[in-house]
Amino acid sequence: MPRNAAELAHRLAREAEAVCRHYLSNGRRVGNYWQVGDVKNTAGRSMFVRLKSRDVGGRPAGKWTDAATGEHGDLLDVIRESCGLADFHDVTEEARHFLSLPRSEPESDSPSRLSPVPTGSPESARRLFAMSKPIVGTVVETYLRGRGITNLHGIDSLRSHPRCYYRPEADAPTEIWPAMIAAVTDLKGHITGAHRTWLDPSGRDKAPVDTPRRAMGHLLGHAVRFGPASDVMAAGEGIETMLSPRCVMPDMAMVAALSAAHLGAILFPATLRRLYVVRDNDPAGDGAVAGLFDRAQSAGVEAIVLTPRCGDFNEDLRNFDINALRAALRIQLAPEDVGRFLNTGV
Repeated sequence: MPRNAAELAHRLAREAEAVCRHYLSNGRRVGNYWQVGDVKNTAGRSMFVRLKSRDVGGRPAGKWTDAATGEHGDLLDVIRESCGLADFHDVTEEARHFLSLPRSEPESDSPSRLSPVPTGSPESARRLFAMSKPIVGTVVETYLRGRGITNLHGIDSLRSHPRCYYRPEADAPTEIWPAMIAAVTDLKGHITGAHRTWLDPSGRDKAPVDTPRRAMGHLLGHAVRFGPASDVMAAGEGIETMLSPRCVMPDMAMVAALSAAHLGAILFPATLRRLYVVRDNDPAGDGAVAGLFDRAQSAGVEAIVLTPRCGDFNEDLRNFDINALRAALRIQLAPEDVGRFLNTGV
């Protein structure tokens, strides 16, 4: 019996055409390939699955490539996406069912890894983040660059999920949209939650849904982090808000608390000596700033408020330009931090 995913994928590859006929039924055979619209079984011709490996050392059977998106994978990915399965354990069980194999039993030393977990739990958030991929070349990169955010180095806390489930209400049908997945971590770097921003497939804006941003897991005190903890840190609400000043201060540690309420409760690293509180220009932002300012001072941490000209710093970046943002931050930073952190630009 197959002991791991690689063995299952190998067995599926030996039955590649049967797998395609079952899970990609909207496609058809063209020579040595199965041709279909995408891995979700959409009708079309941009995705190709190799049915047999012709040459020794050549691309093996069961491997697929979507010429329209550049995505690629194996037949386990086909089962996952065509069936809409989020948990990898469910994917392997579906593969075993197709191959008429006995159901697997969790290994005694890691039962939690394969067992179902509650929706919205920290473990569910960790699995979602693990299923996602780096943002380079994805709709997430397009989205961020469209918002003026060009410095995308060192933001491993963000990933891209091409088909993330979205349900408007508990009893409503599930929709699927691309999403930016952000890892929410504690001070030790452990993932406690995740934040999803559903996107339009073009990457030009967020998805046209009622609530395109949602968080899951344990958020209180934790945040989406950009850069290692240091003696100086900037903290604000939104991901795009914090990535904007990071374009001109790439070496300053920054965290996004995801909401005004959570901003007021973020935990401070033991090394922190100065905190820049990145303000949103609204009543909720004012309340969060006041609470965090008081907490910082009580902890012996110097607190300095950074205020945007518009609603937030991403609006500043988009409405003006990066040089204007740099100039606005220069006059608000502590003098010793200007030379240390502020990128002088060209």
